[in-house]
Amino acid sequence: MTAERGDSQHAADRIRAFEQASSAEELVVATRRLTACDDPLATVPHLVRVLGFNNPGAAVAAVDGLIALGPAAVGPLLTHLDAHNYGARAWAVRALAGIGDPRGLDVLEEALATDVGPSVRRAAARGLGALRLESLPEDDRQRLRERCLEGLENGRRDGEWVVRYAVAVGFEGLALPLPPAHPHSQRVGTGLRLLLAPEQEEARVVRLRAGVALKRLERR
Repeated sequence: MTAERGDSQHAADRIRAFEQASSAEELVVATRRLTACDDPLATVPHLVRVLGFNNPGAAVAAVDGLIALGPAAVGPLLTHLDAHNYGARAWAVRALAGIGDPRGLDVLEEALATDVGPSVRRAAARGLGALRLESLPEDDRQRLRERCLEGLENGRRDGEWVVRYAVAVGFEGLALPLPPAHPHSQRVGTGLRLLLAPEQEEARVVRLRAGVALKRLERR
């Protein structure tokens, strides 16, 4: 048996075990085994399906596996994004935020602006600061970074402090690769200083995180 056939059989065995899982606990174990498969691309559709199940343990394992797969998981995630299944969409936002592929930007923008769950908005804010733009042409990087900035600037006014904390993290991540004089760096600095101001931001933990971000950016 060739290595390729061996990997395919290995994947088929784990997919079969996943399909035959008869309890919540078995599903968690089977999902974890899928994420460690020798032929990971064969498991992507199944990991995406898990996001729609009412099983948080399995969903966490699936998200971790999808993030580990990176850009290869983005297409299936976007294709099977279920607008009518809130749980699946929420987990998909977390996966897209962790992967950092620019193709997920639309979803992250919408999640930060409109999602009812603070934890989902928090993930989206972090994701907007962690998109991997370095391989894109400069014009595209500028355009996408502008959109990320606008999303974070609006997120700064979110009613939940955990989201505003994530906005500070997102601002920092967005500006770190940029020179201090870059216009986007200047806008990030403005946003962080607003989060640092007691008259603008009531949560001390958010102000502290904004201060950390400003110090790190100053040390570039």
